[in-house]
Amino acid sequence: MGFKVAVAGATGNVGREMLNILSERDFPVDEVVALASSRSLNTEVSFGDKTLKVKNLENYDFAGTDICLMSAGGAVSLKYSPQIGKQGCVVIDNSSAFRYEQDVPLIVPEVNPDAIMGFSKRNIIANPNCSTAQLVVALKPLHDFAKIKRVVVSTYQSVSGAGKEGMDELFHQTRAVFVADPVESKKFTKRIAFNVIPHIDSFMEDGYTKEEWKVLAETKKILDPAIKVTCTAVRVPVFIGHAESVNIEFEREITAEEARNILRDAPGCQVIDKHENGGYITPYESAGEDATFISRIREDATVENGLNIWVVSDNLRKGAALNAIQIAELMVNRGLLKAK
Repeated sequence: MGFKVAVAGATGNVGREMLNILSERDFPVDEVVALASSRSLNTEVSFGDKTLKVKNLENYDFAGTDICLMSAGGAVSLKYSPQIGKQGCVVIDNSSAFRYEQDVPLIVPEVNPDAIMGFSKRNIIANPNCSTAQLVVALKPLHDFAKIKRVVVSTYQSVSGAGKEGMDELFHQTRAVFVADPVESKKFTKRIAFNVIPHIDSFMEDGYTKEEWKVLAETKKILDPAIKVTCTAVRVPVFIGHAESVNIEFEREITAEEARNILRDAPGCQVIDKHENGGYITPYESAGEDATFISRIREDATVENGLNIWVVSDNLRKGAALNAIQIAELMVNRGLLKAK
């Protein structure tokens, strides 16, 4: 017997990707319902070879629904997810609304699958920030081998992380540059075309941005609270795919070759690391792929037991939609969810 799955925010970038991946991975569904705000009522979205008409999230009854994949933003999730959970439907939430609450599991299935056992307290499971998801997939096997002390990460995040508006702005600005039209910035604080912006999300009192803080807090919650993490988050003029330059300091010795071999065998990881022109991955090549790619693995001689790695992943898939569906698969495989 299959499950009834609702996708809330089905007209957005991540919502559409969730529908694609549900179909691609043959998740055991009997029915899929596409939900969004009243503005998108009756909009059509694709699910495999089917077309779904969008229903209104605001008055949808979740009593007979097993799973809600929530990708409608933090404010919407805060309003609806607790209500949905009380109706017996498990919410897998892609926003930051519940990630930092102790009684809500924050899950990356390759990293901390056992933490899912606490979901039944509120019937809400949190999906991590896109940058965090790919980072911890790469860090976990290395942490198991040599125990990480400190991580310094600089992110190079694509505009799709800011939604359809971010992608549209890059497209329109790039076109404006080529035809010598005025360049308008609406979604981003500065021009993004042919530029990079060291600012994602709002600034905090200590000078870090909320995006940078998310990477720190989520890595600690998912992987190990003892790890020291610092981050600089940068928006780059790439449509899809986040990249990260990661410097890691370990408690025990680990060589680049050991790290390479460990990551080759690690779940969700794919190593592309040749010391030659093009022997590494870029965001462009990661688009549409499920793996977290690791390149440029090398020892850092400036610290004891240090490594540098380059981590790239499709932020709409592993960073969001794919991870959410892997969480649902984890629940089904462990017998934690029975179809109503």
